[in-house]
Amino acid sequence: MADSGVNPTAAALLGLLHEGPMTGGQLMAAAERRLAPYWSMTRSQVYRELPVLAERGLVRLGKPGPRMSQPYSLTASGKRTFSRWLTENPGRDTIRNPIALRMAFGELHSASQLKSLYASANEYHTEALAQVREQVKNAKRDGETYDASALEFAVAYHRAALSWLKSAPVG
Repeated sequence: MADSGVNPTAAALLGLLHEGPMTGGQLMAAAERRLAPYWSMTRSQVYRELPVLAERGLVRLGKPGPRMSQPYSLTASGKRTFSRWLTENPGRDTIRNPIALRMAFGELHSASQLKSLYASANEYHTEALAQVREQVKNAKRDGETYDASALEFAVAYHRAALSWLKSAPVG
């Protein structure tokens, strides 16, 4: 953790709460909608961070709603903490690609296993590329310049993955 005292998941939640009060489920949906193409967050991470943010006074709990869901809203302290987080050095990328990891041990696979692995990865990246291109188009149409720019990273990532898969050794 840096000077702001929040990790990237907590910071993402604070950033999303700038849109207005949301329950944990709504935050998860907003994270899926806005961040998933380039940043993964799990439901367990969201629900683990929210009580910590509330305890620190960065978010405030609202009145319980249906099925005991509680909306969280951003406090002034939460806004200041998020602003401070934005100014910090983001650190290095962490690359965790399950296909590359398996390829590193490619000599231990059969040729048919590798072909199947690559076909599955190719299908995933092709579909993901089409989805994120649509998101970019919608973000640009809606005037969401910064969202569109972040989503362009995901477009480039999926294009690079597809290009890389074309040159992968088959055995």
